[in-house]
Amino acid sequence: MKLESYWLDTAPPFGAAAPGPVEGRVDVAVVGGGFTGLSAALALARKGASVVVLEGGRVVGEASGRNGGHCNNGLAHDFGGTVASLGAERALALYRAYDAAVDTVEALVAAEGIACDFRRAGKIKLAAKPGHFAKLERSHAALVREADPEARLLGPGELAAEIGSDAFHGAIIHPRSALLHVGRFGVGLAEVAARNGARIHENALVTAIDRLPGGGRRLRTAIGSVEAGQVLLATGTSIRGPLFHFRRRIIPVGSFLIATEPLGCARIDAIMPTRRTATTTRIIGNYFRVSPDERLIFGGRARFAMSSPTSDARSGQVLERAMLDIFPQLAGTRIDYCWGGLVDMTADRFPRAGEHDGLFYSMGYSGHGVQMSVHMGQVMAEVMGGNPAANPWRAFAWPAIRGHFGPPWFLPFVGAWYRLQDRLH
Repeated sequence: MKLESYWLDTAPPFGAAAPGPVEGRVDVAVVGGGFTGLSAALALARKGASVVVLEGGRVVGEASGRNGGHCNNGLAHDFGGTVASLGAERALALYRAYDAAVDTVEALVAAEGIACDFRRAGKIKLAAKPGHFAKLERSHAALVREADPEARLLGPGELAAEIGSDAFHGAIIHPRSALLHVGRFGVGLAEVAARNGARIHENALVTAIDRLPGGGRRLRTAIGSVEAGQVLLATGTSIRGPLFHFRRRIIPVGSFLIATEPLGCARIDAIMPTRRTATTTRIIGNYFRVSPDERLIFGGRARFAMSSPTSDARSGQVLERAMLDIFPQLAGTRIDYCWGGLVDMTADRFPRAGEHDGLFYSMGYSGHGVQMSVHMGQVMAEVMGGNPAANPWRAFAWPAIRGHFGPPWFLPFVGAWYRLQDRLH
């Protein structure tokens, strides 16, 4: 079993990294070579800006290349609850933003010919308990009435055509959702950005961001420094670098995945015949899908712990047990990959984007980042060009999380609370 991301292990190498030291002056410096940073770099370069991307490791080596490969529309929240808390107009605008985000990914893949197995397979959200189906019924009614008339409700007796499991009690299908090979997409996006003039440095961790007397910033890295008129922070949960203001507002939560051996078409047809992305309704739930080479990729929070080789292996054991609870017919199946990553959670699970102290930023995607990160890269190029109204998250306040100054010491307590809620509800 490999303790590394299936997506990164099966992606082609990035062959257009900038050689030599970080140096010179540019219009825009982008901190982070994940989906947000690469999408923004491409959009900015196409507008004629000189752009440098500073990535502390490898391109898409963190959250962008370590997730479940889902590209889903819809909010992280129940739509009816979002209407109740934010109002119908605002809730609908945010729902539409996620629709637009999936469209942005699809458009980039098509326009640039990125070979990443993008497909509009749809998403199925599965009721893990009988009582959860009643909540899905209410959510579906609100969705169809206000936001998504294509959403379909399936009762318990209608699930056999969708999933080969007796573990669920109904579902909602969101036909607009998609899936893709995130490693291939990320490398392809980086190659396109580089072809359009963006200078992309790997292994260039930003260690300091200093003000310049005449305006702009100097960004220092281990391999040199660069001056920039504007800076975009696209770093997500980075626990390294001079990002204390943002670190107090994001909780890095470990999310873990396993990938089985290739199962073959017949076994996949028996468990996931429609090959959609799938999520469950538990707070500490699971998400899964089929890979392009017919593996089951199965993920979840598993343990409220940070990712490391030891932690990933222990979490993989938890995930394998959960997988077999859902699909007991996979007993004896070999696990080929096990990996983890960090999800940049905000307190309310809504992303944040805007400008703070002269630095632009977009982050906090809270587990729904594949599509929104790509979309927000494009959006932040508009914002940095003088159009702040393009940002759907501009009106969200972002106070610091009380008691949070760095490592999330409180995660075990949060995990215990969520597990209790899952047992009670």
